[in-house]
Amino acid sequence: MQNLPGKTALVTGGASGIGLGIAKALLGAGMNVAIADIRDDHLAQGSAELADVAGGATDRILALKLDVTDRANYAAVADAIEARFGKIHILVNNAGVAVVGPTDLATFADWDWVMGVNLGGTINGIVTVLPRILSHGEGGHIVNTASMSALVPAAATTIYSSGKAAVTSMMECMRPELESRGVICSAFCPGAVQSNIAEAGKTRPAELAETGYAEADKRRQAGGNFSHLYQTKEQVGERVLEGILNDELYILTHSEFLVGVKERGEATTAAVQTHLPENPEYKQTFAMLFRNPAITAEIERQNALKATRMGVTA
Repeated sequence: MQNLPGKTALVTGGASGIGLGIAKALLGAGMNVAIADIRDDHLAQGSAELADVAGGATDRILALKLDVTDRANYAAVADAIEARFGKIHILVNNAGVAVVGPTDLATFADWDWVMGVNLGGTINGIVTVLPRILSHGEGGHIVNTASMSALVPAAATTIYSSGKAAVTSMMECMRPELESRGVICSAFCPGAVQSNIAEAGKTRPAELAETGYAEADKRRQAGGNFSHLYQTKEQVGERVLEGILNDELYILTHSEFLVGVKERGEATTAAVQTHLPENPEYKQTFAMLFRNPAITAEIERQNALKATRMGVTA
């Protein structure tokens, strides 16, 4: 999907934070960009920032109201984008919300709200937009915004990390299935970014208002603002653009997570029961289950990219 100019991207949750950073990077790369967001104030502010990137020209920018949990709304948004730009080539499933706190305090409403947006909204994006990308035959790219917490999950993030792990696995499964059909799939797993996810509660539906995390959230807010330690939306937006241009399966940030990522791999490797003999017939019959070719290819890709960044000729 390296040939981006003139093609069209849809970024959900695209009017602020990470989504806006991605939209700015894609617009700067010559794409038409549709930002879809649930907040009208963010859509206005995001549109203004994108117009600045475009030098005041707005013909390549479209801002649309979207609740990613509303499937009819999602279809109408996709229709509007196609009416304006003709086709959708890149889908960035970025809209997300978060609550954190002890698992035993979580209510059904906490689970339903976070999973409904972070996982359900992503599913709605795939079901709505993937057939449209496949139908035009020009290829495309799907990026799911997950989190480093999908790879290095932390205590008291059970709901959030579970959803982010699911959308990461979604890309790992879809990549080998769709790559031969011209659609690349990537999991974007950032660390902390300067965003508005802490304000997500402002759009929480009234019917899902019951939360077990009221006190935990008050303590979190009283703990101080650490946004100066976080990467900017522009930094992560450029990282996603780089990942799209390189066809990366895993688009990761934040080197601080390296030890945690390694330890998870080492722990799962150590847990495999290698002291038991293999069943050759089982291994041959279900060979497709034991290795994911997209992950194997990603090892080679990342090694090549690392060599290039270090100025080493492969």
